[in-house]
Amino acid sequence: MSTLLSILFFPKKGRSTPDDQAVLYTRITYRGKRAEFSTSRRIKVQLWNTKSGKAKGTSEEARTVNRFLDHTRSSLYEIHDRLLRENRRISATTIKEIYLGKEEKQYMLQEIFQDHNDDMEKLIGKGFTKGTLQRYNACKKHIEDYLEFRGKAKDIPVEDVDHKFITGFDHFLKSEKDCAHNTAQKYIVNFKKIIRIAYANQRIDKDPFFHWKGNWKSSEREYLTDSELKVMAEQKFDIPRLDMVRDTFVFCCYTGLAFADVKKLVADDIIEQNGKRWIKTKRQKTKSLSSIPILEIPGKILDKYADHPYVKAGKGVLPVLTNQKSNSYLKEIADVCGIKKNLTTHLARHTFATTVTLSKGVPIESVGKMLGHRSLKTTQIYAKVLDEKVERDMEMLEQKMKNKQ
Repeated sequence: MSTLLSILFFPKKGRSTPDDQAVLYTRITYRGKRAEFSTSRRIKVQLWNTKSGKAKGTSEEARTVNRFLDHTRSSLYEIHDRLLRENRRISATTIKEIYLGKEEKQYMLQEIFQDHNDDMEKLIGKGFTKGTLQRYNACKKHIEDYLEFRGKAKDIPVEDVDHKFITGFDHFLKSEKDCAHNTAQKYIVNFKKIIRIAYANQRIDKDPFFHWKGNWKSSEREYLTDSELKVMAEQKFDIPRLDMVRDTFVFCCYTGLAFADVKKLVADDIIEQNGKRWIKTKRQKTKSLSSIPILEIPGKILDKYADHPYVKAGKGVLPVLTNQKSNSYLKEIADVCGIKKNLTTHLARHTFATTVTLSKGVPIESVGKMLGHRSLKTTQIYAKVLDEKVERDMEMLEQKMKNKQ
Protein backbone atom coordinates (compact mmCIF):
# COMPACT_ATOMS: atom_id res chain seq x y z
CA MET A 1 0.00 0.00 0.00
CA SER A 2 1.29 3.41 -0.95
CA THR A 3 2.41 5.71 1.86
CA LEU A 4 1.18 8.60 -0.35
CA LEU A 5 -2.39 7.43 0.25
CA SER A 6 -4.21 7.33 3.57
CA ILE A 7 -7.81 6.40 4.38
CA LEU A 8 -9.51 7.74 7.50
CA PHE A 9 -13.02 7.19 8.83
CA PHE A 10 -14.76 9.56 11.23
CA PRO A 11 -18.28 10.17 12.57
CA LYS A 12 -20.09 13.38 11.74
CA LYS A 13 -23.29 14.63 13.33
CA GLY A 14 -26.07 15.55 10.93
CA ARG A 15 -29.21 17.59 11.34
CA SER A 16 -31.46 14.58 10.78
CA THR A 17 -29.54 12.07 12.96
CA PRO A 18 -30.58 11.33 16.55
CA ASP A 19 -28.45 12.82 19.31
CA ASP A 20 -26.80 9.49 20.12
CA GLN A 21 -25.91 8.68 16.50
CA ALA A 22 -23.61 10.02 13.75
CA VAL A 23 -22.98 9.34 10.07
CA LEU A 24 -19.63 7.76 9.18
CA TYR A 25 -17.54 9.67 6.64
CA THR A 26 -14.50 8.60 4.66
CA ARG A 27 -11.57 10.94 4.17
CA ILE A 28 -9.10 10.11 1.38
CA THR A 29 -5.75 11.91 1.48
CA TYR A 30 -3.32 11.63 -1.43
CA ARG A 31 -0.16 13.71 -1.64
CA GLY A 32 -1.57 16.04 1.00
CA LYS A 33 -4.86 16.73 -0.80
CA ARG A 34 -8.17 15.51 0.58
CA ALA A 35 -11.53 14.28 -0.64
CA GLU A 36 -14.40 13.26 1.64
CA PHE A 37 -17.70 11.47 1.21
CA SER A 38 -20.46 10.04 3.34
CA THR A 39 -20.71 6.26 3.68
CA SER A 40 -24.42 6.68 4.55
CA ARG A 41 -23.74 4.28 7.45
CA ARG A 42 -24.80 5.36 10.94
CA ILE A 43 -23.15 4.43 14.20
CA LYS A 44 -23.85 5.04 17.86
CA VAL A 45 -21.53 7.76 19.09
CA GLN A 46 -20.49 5.77 22.17
CA LEU A 47 -19.34 2.89 19.95
CA TRP A 48 -16.74 4.94 18.05
CA ASN A 49 -13.04 4.80 18.96
CA THR A 50 -11.47 8.03 17.70
CA LYS A 51 -7.89 6.83 18.26
CA SER A 52 -8.22 3.60 16.26
CA GLY A 53 -10.66 5.04 13.73
CA LYS A 54 -13.13 2.18 14.06
CA ALA A 55 -15.94 0.83 16.22
CA LYS A 56 -14.91 -0.48 19.62
CA GLY A 57 -16.02 -3.63 21.35
CA THR A 58 -17.09 -7.04 20.08
CA SER A 59 -20.81 -6.47 19.74
CA GLU A 60 -22.52 -7.55 16.52
CA GLU A 61 -23.03 -3.89 15.56
CA ALA A 62 -19.35 -3.08 16.11
CA ARG A 63 -18.20 -6.10 14.07
CA THR A 64 -20.62 -5.22 11.24
CA VAL A 65 -19.38 -1.62 11.10
CA ASN A 66 -15.71 -2.65 11.12
CA ARG A 67 -16.24 -5.23 8.36
CA PHE A 68 -17.88 -2.51 6.28
CA LEU A 69 -14.98 -0.10 6.94
CA ASP A 70 -12.37 -2.76 6.08
CA HIS A 71 -14.17 -3.48 2.81
CA THR A 72 -14.37 0.23 1.96
CA ARG A 73 -10.67 0.73 2.73
CA SER A 74 -9.72 -2.30 0.64
CA SER A 75 -11.82 -1.09 -2.31
CA LEU A 76 -10.22 2.36 -2.22
CA TYR A 77 -6.72 0.90 -2.22
CA GLU A 78 -7.65 -1.40 -5.11
CA ILE A 79 -8.77 1.64 -7.12
CA HIS A 80 -5.46 3.36 -6.32
CA ASP A 81 -3.47 0.32 -7.45
CA ARG A 82 -5.48 0.04 -10.69
CA LEU A 83 -4.79 3.67 -11.52
CA LEU A 84 -1.09 3.00 -10.95
CA ARG A 85 -1.11 -0.01 -13.29
CA GLU A 86 -2.94 1.96 -15.98
CA ASN A 87 -0.47 4.83 -15.63
CA ARG A 88 -3.34 7.23 -15.01
CA ARG A 89 -3.39 10.41 -13.01
CA ILE A 90 -4.10 9.76 -9.33
CA SER A 91 -5.80 12.15 -6.95
CA ALA A 92 -7.99 11.86 -3.89
CA THR A 93 -10.94 13.15 -5.92
CA THR A 94 -10.37 10.61 -8.70
CA ILE A 95 -10.32 7.71 -6.23
CA LYS A 96 -13.48 9.01 -4.58
CA GLU A 97 -15.36 9.46 -7.87
CA ILE A 98 -14.48 5.97 -9.09
CA TYR A 99 -15.55 4.42 -5.78
CA LEU A 100 -18.89 6.24 -5.91
CA GLY A 101 -19.44 5.17 -9.52
CA LYS A 102 -19.15 8.69 -10.81
CA GLU A 103 -16.00 8.23 -12.85
CA GLU A 104 -16.07 10.82 -15.60
CA LYS A 105 -14.62 10.62 -19.07
CA GLN A 106 -10.91 11.24 -19.04
CA TYR A 107 -10.17 14.08 -21.44
CA MET A 108 -6.99 13.57 -23.43
CA LEU A 109 -4.72 16.41 -24.49
CA GLN A 110 -4.33 15.51 -28.16
CA GLU A 111 -8.04 14.77 -28.52
CA ILE A 112 -8.89 18.26 -27.26
CA PHE A 113 -6.20 19.74 -29.54
CA GLN A 114 -7.58 17.88 -32.58
CA ASP A 115 -11.15 18.95 -31.80
CA HIS A 116 -9.96 22.58 -31.73
CA ASN A 117 -8.15 22.22 -35.06
CA ASP A 118 -11.14 20.50 -36.68
CA ASP A 119 -13.40 23.36 -35.58
CA MET A 120 -10.88 25.90 -36.87
CA GLU A 121 -10.72 24.17 -40.26
CA LYS A 122 -14.46 24.64 -40.66
CA LEU A 123 -14.01 28.38 -40.09
CA ILE A 124 -11.30 28.97 -42.71
CA GLY A 125 -12.24 32.21 -44.44
CA LYS A 126 -14.71 33.02 -41.65
CA GLY A 127 -12.30 34.45 -39.12
CA PHE A 128 -9.36 32.08 -39.55
CA THR A 129 -6.77 31.57 -42.28
CA LYS A 130 -5.08 28.43 -43.56
CA GLY A 131 -1.81 29.77 -42.18
CA THR A 132 -3.24 29.92 -38.65
CA LEU A 133 -4.52 26.35 -38.94
CA GLN A 134 -1.12 25.20 -40.18
CA ARG A 135 0.55 26.68 -37.08
CA TYR A 136 -1.86 24.87 -34.74
CA ASN A 137 -1.39 21.61 -36.64
CA ALA A 138 2.38 22.05 -36.36
CA CYS A 139 2.05 22.77 -32.63
CA LYS A 140 -0.02 19.61 -32.12
CA LYS A 141 2.64 17.58 -33.94
CA HIS A 142 5.36 19.12 -31.74
CA ILE A 143 3.36 18.11 -28.64
CA GLU A 144 3.11 14.55 -29.99
CA ASP A 145 6.87 14.47 -30.61
CA TYR A 146 7.53 15.87 -27.15
CA LEU A 147 5.43 13.13 -25.52
CA GLU A 148 7.36 10.50 -27.47
CA PHE A 149 10.64 12.19 -26.51
CA ARG A 150 9.65 11.91 -22.83
CA GLY A 151 9.07 8.19 -23.29
CA LYS A 152 5.34 8.48 -22.70
CA ALA A 153 2.36 7.45 -24.79
CA LYS A 154 1.29 9.52 -27.78
CA ASP A 155 -1.34 11.18 -25.62
CA ILE A 156 -1.87 12.04 -21.96
CA PRO A 157 -4.80 13.26 -19.85
CA VAL A 158 -5.02 17.03 -20.18
CA GLU A 159 -5.04 17.25 -16.38
CA ASP A 160 -1.46 15.92 -16.41
CA VAL A 161 -0.23 19.14 -18.03
CA ASP A 162 1.54 21.20 -15.38
CA HIS A 163 4.12 23.98 -15.23
CA LYS A 164 6.94 21.45 -15.54
CA PHE A 165 5.37 20.05 -18.72
CA ILE A 166 5.15 23.56 -20.21
CA THR A 167 8.76 24.52 -19.45
CA GLY A 168 9.90 21.11 -20.68
CA PHE A 169 8.04 21.62 -23.96
CA ASP A 170 9.70 25.03 -24.34
CA HIS A 171 13.14 23.48 -23.86
CA PHE A 172 12.28 20.63 -26.27
CA LEU A 173 11.30 23.08 -29.02
CA LYS A 174 14.61 24.91 -28.72
CA SER A 175 16.94 21.96 -28.18
CA GLU A 176 15.38 19.17 -30.25
CA LYS A 177 13.34 21.10 -32.83
CA ASP A 178 15.95 23.86 -33.20
CA CYS A 179 13.29 26.59 -32.90
CA ALA A 180 14.38 30.17 -32.34
CA HIS A 181 13.27 31.72 -29.05
CA ASN A 182 10.36 33.71 -30.47
CA THR A 183 9.22 30.77 -32.62
CA ALA A 184 9.12 28.55 -29.53
CA GLN A 185 7.15 31.24 -27.69
CA LYS A 186 4.56 31.32 -30.48
CA TYR A 187 4.05 27.56 -30.21
CA ILE A 188 3.71 27.84 -26.42
CA VAL A 189 1.07 30.57 -26.88
CA ASN A 190 -0.82 28.28 -29.31
CA PHE A 191 -0.63 25.49 -26.74
CA LYS A 192 -1.79 27.88 -24.03
CA LYS A 193 -5.01 28.54 -25.96
CA ILE A 194 -5.81 24.81 -26.02
CA ILE A 195 -5.26 24.50 -22.27
CA ARG A 196 -7.35 27.62 -21.57
CA ILE A 197 -10.20 26.06 -23.58
CA ALA A 198 -9.95 22.91 -21.46
CA TYR A 199 -9.97 25.03 -18.30
CA ALA A 200 -12.96 27.08 -19.45
CA ASN A 201 -14.88 23.88 -20.21
CA GLN A 202 -13.98 22.48 -16.77
CA ARG A 203 -11.89 19.67 -18.20
CA ILE A 204 -9.21 20.60 -15.66
CA ASP A 205 -9.44 22.09 -12.18
CA LYS A 206 -6.66 24.66 -12.50
CA ASP A 207 -4.81 26.57 -15.19
CA PRO A 208 -1.19 25.33 -15.45
CA PHE A 209 -0.30 28.52 -17.34
CA PHE A 210 -1.21 30.69 -14.33
CA HIS A 211 2.45 31.14 -13.35
CA TRP A 212 3.82 31.07 -16.91
CA LYS A 213 4.73 34.31 -18.58
CA GLY A 214 6.07 34.53 -22.10
CA ASN A 215 8.97 36.75 -23.00
CA TRP A 216 9.86 37.91 -26.46
CA LYS A 217 13.28 38.86 -27.70
CA SER A 218 13.35 41.92 -29.90
CA SER A 219 14.76 41.15 -33.33
CA GLU A 220 16.06 43.43 -36.03
CA ARG A 221 13.70 43.46 -38.98
CA GLU A 222 15.56 43.59 -42.27
CA TYR A 223 14.55 45.96 -45.05
CA LEU A 224 15.99 47.25 -48.30
CA THR A 225 17.80 50.56 -48.41
CA ASP A 226 17.04 53.15 -51.09
CA SER A 227 20.00 52.02 -53.17
CA GLU A 228 19.11 48.32 -52.89
CA LEU A 229 15.49 49.01 -53.81
CA LYS A 230 16.61 51.08 -56.81
CA VAL A 231 18.93 48.31 -58.05
CA MET A 232 16.15 45.73 -57.76
CA ALA A 233 13.53 47.92 -59.47
CA GLU A 234 15.85 48.68 -62.42
CA GLN A 235 17.31 45.18 -62.85
CA LYS A 236 16.49 43.55 -66.21
CA PHE A 237 15.38 39.91 -66.14
CA ASP A 238 15.13 37.65 -69.18
CA ILE A 239 13.32 34.95 -67.17
CA PRO A 240 9.58 35.84 -66.96
CA ARG A 241 9.01 34.23 -63.55
CA LEU A 242 11.82 36.26 -61.95
CA ASP A 243 10.62 39.45 -63.61
CA MET A 244 7.07 38.81 -62.36
CA VAL A 245 8.13 38.03 -58.76
CA ARG A 246 10.44 41.06 -58.70
CA ASP A 247 7.60 43.32 -59.87
CA THR A 248 5.22 41.98 -57.22
CA PHE A 249 7.88 42.47 -54.54
CA VAL A 250 8.62 46.04 -55.62
CA PHE A 251 4.88 46.75 -55.78
CA CYS A 252 4.61 45.66 -52.13
CA CYS A 253 7.64 47.79 -51.21
CA TYR A 254 5.77 50.89 -52.43
CA THR A 255 2.32 49.97 -51.11
CA GLY A 256 3.08 48.14 -47.85
CA LEU A 257 0.73 45.28 -48.72
CA ALA A 258 1.41 41.91 -47.14
CA PHE A 259 1.75 38.97 -49.53
CA ALA A 260 -1.73 37.60 -48.72
CA ASP A 261 -3.24 41.03 -49.40
CA VAL A 262 -1.56 41.62 -52.76
CA LYS A 263 -2.52 38.12 -53.86
CA LYS A 264 -6.23 38.78 -53.21
CA LEU A 265 -6.13 42.34 -54.61
CA VAL A 266 -8.69 42.76 -57.41
CA ALA A 267 -9.75 45.63 -59.68
CA ASP A 268 -12.60 46.62 -57.35
CA ASP A 269 -10.02 47.37 -54.64
CA ILE A 270 -8.52 50.16 -56.76
CA ILE A 271 -10.52 53.38 -56.94
CA GLU A 272 -10.12 56.88 -58.38
CA GLN A 273 -10.05 59.61 -55.74
CA ASN A 274 -9.25 63.26 -56.53
CA GLY A 275 -7.65 62.26 -59.80
CA LYS A 276 -5.37 59.69 -58.16
CA ARG A 277 -5.59 55.93 -57.89
CA TRP A 278 -5.95 54.49 -54.39
CA ILE A 279 -5.92 50.98 -52.97
CA LYS A 280 -8.82 50.41 -50.59
CA THR A 281 -8.78 46.90 -49.21
CA LYS A 282 -9.35 45.03 -45.98
CA ARG A 283 -6.35 43.15 -44.64
CA GLN A 284 -6.84 39.41 -44.66
CA LYS A 285 -5.16 39.05 -41.25
CA THR A 286 -7.01 41.71 -39.24
CA LYS A 287 -9.91 42.72 -41.52
CA SER A 288 -8.90 46.35 -40.93
CA LEU A 289 -9.03 48.78 -43.86
CA SER A 290 -5.84 49.81 -45.65
CA SER A 291 -5.98 53.07 -47.60
CA ILE A 292 -2.94 53.52 -49.83
CA PRO A 293 -2.34 56.10 -52.58
CA ILE A 294 -0.66 54.46 -55.55
CA LEU A 295 2.72 56.07 -56.30
CA GLU A 296 4.28 56.24 -59.76
CA ILE A 297 6.35 53.05 -59.57
CA PRO A 298 3.55 50.71 -58.39
CA GLY A 299 1.23 52.45 -60.85
CA LYS A 300 3.52 51.53 -63.74
CA ILE A 301 3.67 47.92 -62.50
CA LEU A 302 -0.13 47.72 -62.54
CA ASP A 303 -0.20 49.10 -66.08
CA LYS A 304 2.50 46.63 -67.16
CA TYR A 305 0.31 43.64 -66.29
CA ALA A 306 -3.07 45.08 -67.28
CA ASP A 307 -3.25 42.77 -70.33
CA HIS A 308 -1.81 39.69 -68.63
CA PRO A 309 -4.18 36.66 -69.00
CA TYR A 310 -4.34 36.26 -65.20
CA VAL A 311 -5.44 39.88 -64.81
CA LYS A 312 -7.79 39.82 -67.82
CA ALA A 313 -9.52 36.79 -66.27
CA GLY A 314 -10.30 38.90 -63.19
CA LYS A 315 -8.24 36.76 -60.81
CA GLY A 316 -6.26 39.73 -59.54
CA VAL A 317 -4.47 42.94 -60.54
CA LEU A 318 -1.09 41.17 -60.61
CA PRO A 319 -0.13 37.58 -61.53
CA VAL A 320 1.03 36.53 -58.05
CA LEU A 321 2.64 33.14 -57.51
CA THR A 322 2.45 31.18 -54.24
CA ASN A 323 4.29 32.52 -51.22
CA GLN A 324 6.63 29.51 -51.21
CA LYS A 325 7.62 29.95 -54.86
CA SER A 326 7.92 33.71 -54.48
CA ASN A 327 10.31 33.36 -51.54
CA SER A 328 12.35 30.80 -53.45
CA TYR A 329 12.66 33.02 -56.53
CA LEU A 330 13.50 36.05 -54.38
CA LYS A 331 16.70 34.26 -53.38
CA GLU A 332 17.67 34.07 -57.06
CA ILE A 333 16.72 37.72 -57.55
CA ALA A 334 18.85 38.77 -54.57
CA ASP A 335 21.88 36.96 -56.05
CA VAL A 336 21.42 38.66 -59.43
CA CYS A 337 21.06 42.08 -57.77
CA GLY A 338 23.99 41.55 -55.43
CA ILE A 339 21.81 41.92 -52.36
CA LYS A 340 23.15 39.94 -49.39
CA LYS A 341 19.98 40.09 -47.30
CA ASN A 342 17.55 37.22 -46.88
CA LEU A 343 14.76 38.40 -49.18
CA THR A 344 11.23 37.28 -48.28
CA THR A 345 7.85 38.57 -49.37
CA HIS A 346 7.29 40.14 -45.94
CA LEU A 347 10.54 42.09 -46.13
CA ALA A 348 8.76 44.29 -48.69
CA ARG A 349 6.32 45.44 -46.00
CA HIS A 350 9.25 46.33 -43.72
CA THR A 351 10.83 48.26 -46.58
CA PHE A 352 7.66 50.28 -47.14
CA ALA A 353 7.38 51.18 -43.45
CA THR A 354 11.04 52.04 -43.03
CA THR A 355 12.70 53.16 -46.26
CA VAL A 356 9.78 54.37 -48.36
CA THR A 357 7.76 56.23 -45.71
CA LEU A 358 9.10 56.78 -42.18
CA SER A 359 12.64 57.65 -43.25
CA LYS A 360 11.19 60.21 -45.67
CA GLY A 361 9.31 61.97 -42.90
CA VAL A 362 5.86 60.48 -43.41
CA PRO A 363 4.09 60.67 -40.01
CA ILE A 364 3.82 57.33 -38.23
CA GLU A 365 0.03 57.78 -37.95
CA SER A 366 -0.26 57.93 -41.75
CA VAL A 367 2.01 54.92 -42.15
CA GLY A 368 -0.13 52.96 -39.68
CA LYS A 369 -3.30 53.79 -41.64
CA MET A 370 -1.72 52.63 -44.91
CA LEU A 371 -0.46 49.43 -43.27
CA GLY A 372 -3.94 48.78 -41.89
CA HIS A 373 -2.80 48.70 -38.27
CA ARG A 374 -5.39 49.10 -35.53
CA SER A 375 -2.81 50.24 -32.98
CA LEU A 376 0.09 52.66 -33.29
CA LYS A 377 2.13 50.23 -31.17
CA THR A 378 2.02 47.76 -34.03
CA THR A 379 3.36 50.36 -36.46
CA GLN A 380 6.18 51.20 -34.07
CA ILE A 381 7.52 47.67 -34.55
CA TYR A 382 8.36 48.64 -38.12
CA ALA A 383 9.59 52.13 -37.27
CA LYS A 384 13.27 52.32 -38.15
CA VAL A 385 15.12 55.58 -37.87
CA LEU A 386 17.91 55.30 -40.38
CA ASP A 387 21.36 56.72 -39.68
CA GLU A 388 21.23 58.90 -42.76
CA LYS A 389 17.97 60.48 -41.63
CA VAL A 390 19.41 61.18 -38.18
CA GLU A 391 22.41 62.74 -39.91
CA ARG A 392 20.18 64.92 -42.10
CA ASP A 393 18.07 66.00 -39.13
CA MET A 394 21.15 66.96 -37.14
CA GLU A 395 22.58 68.88 -40.12
CA MET A 396 19.34 70.86 -40.33
CA LEU A 397 19.53 71.58 -36.60
CA GLU A 398 23.14 72.65 -36.92
CA GLN A 399 22.25 74.98 -39.81
CA LYS A 400 19.42 76.56 -37.81
CA MET A 401 21.75 77.15 -34.89
CA LYS A 402 24.31 78.84 -37.19
CA ASN A 403 21.63 81.08 -38.69
CA LYS A 404 20.70 82.34 -35.23
CA GLN A 405 24.27 83.35 -34.44
